[in-house]
Order: sequence, then structure tokens, then C-alpha cells
Amino acid sequence: MRCSFRGGMELLFNKIRNHRVSLPSTTSDKKPTNMAYLIPWIRDNLSKRERPGILVLINDVDWELEDEEDYVLKDGDEIVFISTLHGG
Repeated sequence: MRCSFRGGMELLFNKIRNHRVSLPSTTSDKKPTNMAYLIPWIRDNLSKRERPGILVLINDVDWELEDEEDYVLKDGDEIVFISTLHGG
């Protein structure tokens, strides 16, 4: 799977916009790997600091339309994170 960070989000990830991510298909409790698994994984394995105001897209669709944390991740999915905070 590929995770992309845009709109300033890449600053949280050493200015790297695209990351290839390999996750297990099921969690340790035998549940399908979903967004609830991915978000903390990114925080613990990729992120250098926390920042609020993040838009999440799953295959170019707002994750709110895709069951948010319950969305079951599939091989080939593209997850995009975009900062909604802008200076001005």
C-alpha cells in the first residue's frame, strides 16, 4: 500500500511525500487490518511529531464515506493524508 502526505503533512515525515507501507492482512487478534490499525501504526512508525487538522482520503474518497476507522485495508489501496491547517 502507498501512503501519501500532502498540504504540509510531508513536513511531519522528513519531507517525504510518498511511503510504501507493508502491513499484515490481519491484526494480532485476527481482525482484518483497517484504518484503526493504520493510523496508530503511522504515528508510531513514520511520524516525527503530532499535528491536528488532517484530511484522510482512501482511494481519492473522504474516509468519512468509507467507514473511517472500520475501513478494511486492501492491497493496492492508496491512503492520502492532507493537512487542513494553512498559514496566512
